Amino acid sequence: MITDVRVPLEHQQPYSTAYEQMLEKVRPTRERADEAVRLVLSGLGRQLTGDERVDLARCLPLEAARVLTAQIPAPQPLTGWAFVKDLAARTGASLATTRWDTGSVLAAVAAHAGPDLITRILHQLPTGYALLFGRAELNPAA
Repeated sequence: MITDVRVPLEHQQPYSTAYEQMLEKVRPTRERADEAVRLVLSGLGRQLTGDERVDLARCLPLEAARVLTAQIPAPQPLTGWAFVKDLAARTGASLATTRWDTGSVLAAVAAHAGPDLITRILHQLPTGYALLFGRAELNPAA
């Protein structure tokens, strides 16, 4: 079941200052930033489980945490690239635009979460997410 995270503007509640600041980091317009944040966090909510999911929700502004936790985790997590392709397919946006939006949102998420929690999240997720969070993808030596 796919949850539609879009709410008509006339039905939206005022956002907290923390969420407004998060939106400012993502896109030049508030409406476009809100769409991107909701899309990416709903997708991330389908990928994360356990303590990392709970801890991330605690770090985020309430509006963002609600989007993340409203999703049921998928039985099979996606790689980073498959994650971007899935988000693009859900919106009809280009892969390039979706990749840009994803990186912008996850960089803002990383700023709220801090490096230790992001490291834990990256250990839980399949390969390909480090770059989306603005980090180098390091492979262990053979």
